[in-house]
Amino acid sequence: QVRLVESGGGSVETGRSLRLSCVVSGDVYRANCMAWFRQAPGKEREGVAGIRAIGGRTDYADSAKGRFTISQDNARNTVYLQMNMLKPEDTAMYYCAAVDRWDCTVVADKGTTWPYWGQGTQVTVSS
Repeated sequence: QVRLVESGGGSVETGRSLRLSCVVSGDVYRANCMAWFRQAPGKEREGVAGIRAIGGRTDYADSAKGRFTISQDNARNTVYLQMNMLKPEDTAMYYCAAVDRWDCTVVADKGTTWPYWGQGTQVTVSS
């Protein structure tokens, strides 16, 4: 079993930054791909950014490119999502997810094939 615990959400104004963290524990070897997803009220869950544990290859949704950065600290079993230039449309519950596979793309991914999830952390961006 893989356990994921997110932190770092909060309420900020447009243009500010937040860094989300996701600590992985349990069967860490199953978390070959890590990703951040988000779900806003009334909307479908969407992939934001993904990263491969080995090699660190990343993938971003168009909405995240140029503003968000996913990274990992394997020594701390932690994945981060640095979010800069936040916009009101970034307001959502953000979830950390993991899957044991090689393909870590998240574009157009609703997360249905990702088996491990954290409890989520709320991000609210005011205008």
